[in-house]
Amino acid sequence: MTISAAKNLFDQPPQWVCLECGYNMIGDMPDVCPFCGARHDRFLSWEAAEKQFRVTEFPVNGEVVQLLSVPKLGYEHAAYRIKTAQGDIWIDAPSAFNRDLAPVRAVLFTHHHFMGASNQYRRLWGAQIWLHDLDARQPLARLFDVDHRFTGDFTAFEIEAHHSGGHTQGFTFYIYRDVLFICDYVFLTPAGMIFNPYGPERETRRQASRIFEVLANRPLLTVCGYNYVARFADWLPGFERLLAEC
Repeated sequence: MTISAAKNLFDQPPQWVCLECGYNMIGDMPDVCPFCGARHDRFLSWEAAEKQFRVTEFPVNGEVVQLLSVPKLGYEHAAYRIKTAQGDIWIDAPSAFNRDLAPVRAVLFTHHHFMGASNQYRRLWGAQIWLHDLDARQPLARLFDVDHRFTGDFTAFEIEAHHSGGHTQGFTFYIYRDVLFICDYVFLTPAGMIFNPYGPERETRRQASRIFEVLANRPLLTVCGYNYVARFADWLPGFERLLAEC
């Protein structure tokens, strides 16, 4: 870390991490978490969280690793590092800030619910933050820096971005080669796959057909979700069953 980067890192508003869900709050400590409603006695300062939680890499394949906090932090919304020819890129960002992680060029967000410590990593590395414009306008994203507010599908860093909406207005899923990054659009439970219940149910179900249209006949091998990694061949039949129920 350079001296200027260290200065910028500490010259910032207070920041708090909710131990119940992992949401990061910028500025004065609120009484309750704006995401899950936990009381402020369940918050840690970002400095204390950095000492307690280690962002740890778990290989997915030769180019993708999953990032999880050890020990588990809140809901533990996984992020993913992609090693592209144009540099390393994150899909979503960890909730904990660890200043000794390898830097990335950009963070591409699926949606605005968990932007983690992305603002701190942006300060440290100059990483670009990408988020759909419809989600960047939402209150939970208001205090986070967003460098690229995209409005449709695009390809950047060899990564395909597909806007589906549904779970959130700006929800965007990503494809890199044979890997799908679907975040929390669907949950895997002991009883089977379900749509994310925390959002507009009708829109989540309706826009799932848009996702299926993009995925149909794609030679994908792996699915990276918010708390799981699965074989695409096992994941897709469950998604098709959900669509049949719509």
